[in-house]
Amino acid sequence: MKKIVLSMAALATVAMAEGDINHPHERIDEKKATIEHAPVAERSFLERFHLKNDLRLRYESIERDDKANTYRNRYRLRLGLRVDLLDNLELDVGMRSGFANPTSGNQTFHDDEPLKDYFFKSLRFNVLGLAYKTGNSTYKLGRHPYMMYRPVKSQLVWDNDVSMNGLNYQYKDDTKIITIGANQPTLEEASVAKDDVNLFLAQYVHKTKLDSAKLNLGAGIYYYDGLKGNTELFGSSKGNTVLNGVYTNDYHIVEGFAEVQLKDVFGMPLKAAASIAYNFGADDNNFGYDLGIQLGKAKHVGDWQVKYSYTDIQEDAVFGAYSDSDNFGGGSGAKGHALRGKYKMAKNLYLAGNFFFNTLYASKSATGVEADYERVQLDVIVKF
Repeated sequence: MKKIVLSMAALATVAMAEGDINHPHERIDEKKATIEHAPVAERSFLERFHLKNDLRLRYESIERDDKANTYRNRYRLRLGLRVDLLDNLELDVGMRSGFANPTSGNQTFHDDEPLKDYFFKSLRFNVLGLAYKTGNSTYKLGRHPYMMYRPVKSQLVWDNDVSMNGLNYQYKDDTKIITIGANQPTLEEASVAKDDVNLFLAQYVHKTKLDSAKLNLGAGIYYYDGLKGNTELFGSSKGNTVLNGVYTNDYHIVEGFAEVQLKDVFGMPLKAAASIAYNFGADDNNFGYDLGIQLGKAKHVGDWQVKYSYTDIQEDAVFGAYSDSDNFGGGSGAKGHALRGKYKMAKNLYLAGNFFFNTLYASKSATGVEADYERVQLDVIVKF
């Protein structure tokens, strides 16, 4: 059944790709831009609604020394809706598969469950809030995707899919980005912590234009209040140090990074960055770093991009439940290489692959000694 489902989906996406190639979208895009720039009061009721959805089909293999190997077919479904209430005020709503996992919408296909259940049983709200925009400032209240800047999309501190639950503000112009917020991770639907946890964050990014490049220097502080002595937030330590299921450290994380962006290297854009994270709430095993470089950008049909990164995260350098959920099997307590590639095959169709070659620290390994961890992900992504 799983192979049949994936084959049918692949045929459907190829058909969609052919339609995209043979039929131009310029007029549609121009009309859409005109509508979105018109005052809200001048739009029709339906023109105030904007959908943003995607479906990802994935084949994944995980081979490791300390546990049995895993081979599976998975999917991720994301449904997003933006409603323009006023000229500067919008309501954002989003649902994601994955049984409310805070950092992943992946859901594994099972032969013993009806196919119809895959697309409804696991859907949960991951976005539900108001956004107010005025000038260079944006205010967000409720549950929204993270607003922090990540150099070359580094997931050293923040996974791609993390949502913030609270009040957040961002100022952005040509020279700087300022982000501050107060959030409560225990508002996540998947939270099982016995006590509430608060997250106070602040980040500053200074942007400089050079002759043929851009330089971004940034620093942030992410202060969790209520983790030490609390139970695991989402049922797993994700590499952080725990004793009898209770966190033994606080997580007061500072981050620093430098990123350079070049417009033309072999005819393509190139980005390179170095990031570090240090947790002042722990005395030991509290440092992590990430080095990344990306060539190309899959923006137009036929474009491709490839990214390489090396990451080393000690057990308590970051809050594991919110850092990268794919590398090392998620969280902290490991080091290794990651290679990610993406190709834009059609306007709404992407092919992607991720390859991880890691070493798990003894504290993260199921056998209590360092273990090799290799993971391969092959993706087909459709946006609609």
